[in-house]
Amino acid sequence: MLKPQTQAYVPKVMATLDAHLNTITTKPLQEAMRYSLFAGGKRLRPLLLLATVASFGGSVEDCLPAAAALECLHTYSLIHDDLPAMDNDDLRRGKPTSHKQFGEALAILAGDGLQSSAFDLLSQTQTTPAQLVTCLQLFAQAVGANGMVGGQVLDIEGEHHHLTLAQLKHLHALKTGALLATAVDMGAVLASVSEADAANLHQFAASFGLAFQIQDDINDRTKSTQALGKTANKDIAEAKNTYPALLGLAGARKALAEQVQQANDALTQLSRPVPELAAFLTYFDA
Repeated sequence: MLKPQTQAYVPKVMATLDAHLNTITTKPLQEAMRYSLFAGGKRLRPLLLLATVASFGGSVEDCLPAAAALECLHTYSLIHDDLPAMDNDDLRRGKPTSHKQFGEALAILAGDGLQSSAFDLLSQTQTTPAQLVTCLQLFAQAVGANGMVGGQVLDIEGEHHHLTLAQLKHLHALKTGALLATAVDMGAVLASVSEADAANLHQFAASFGLAFQIQDDINDRTKSTQALGKTANKDIAEAKNTYPALLGLAGARKALAEQVQQANDALTQLSRPVPELAAFLTYFDA
């Protein structure tokens, strides 16, 4: 899917995460945090940040802590999302979920530890104080009440209720899209891009984030548990609002294609070619 230079960032991000985990002295907690962080995954959020930085001539090495921070924040959200009080999932990335492996209490604490680690890592990013403050604000907003947490609440409240398309878009923009968009927005800040480029990068990221969730909704309907690495048809079982439920599979695929096109259009408006970012759009079936 991605350019070789983008894939080459993954070992660097994982090495940064490994070094950070080694500083955690409470071994059961370190083990639980490591279990989920190193369970696999696409690493899209750190790669989006680093690809943005690289595309505009910034230092990838200086931004590795910020990229690792995004992965910590994302993994924390997955652990908590899988809990019995939330989605009550048994599988994540083809392995038992954290609470199945370690029990609910340690899973919750592992998620808490990853969230605080995310801010710890982000604070170590080599950039100007003003840029770091901006990134911290974007980061906190993405994970908070007007981001992932707010989106999770809307997701829970929406179960067994019919949402409009506008309401579903808003839910996804918070729950899934916020952190994906923030990865690109932070990359734009760290690379000191122009205001016009930053706006187009944000539009790319917002469309990418919505497309990512639509693709996930489609996959839940069309792929097996083995292929997904998590329980298939979970959305139907829990009466969740999804694009296929609202628009049908054909309508969902059309909506996916529209978002991918919008993301691509935003990239064409940038002041320079960004093949590393454009390659992310090959993820989708549209």
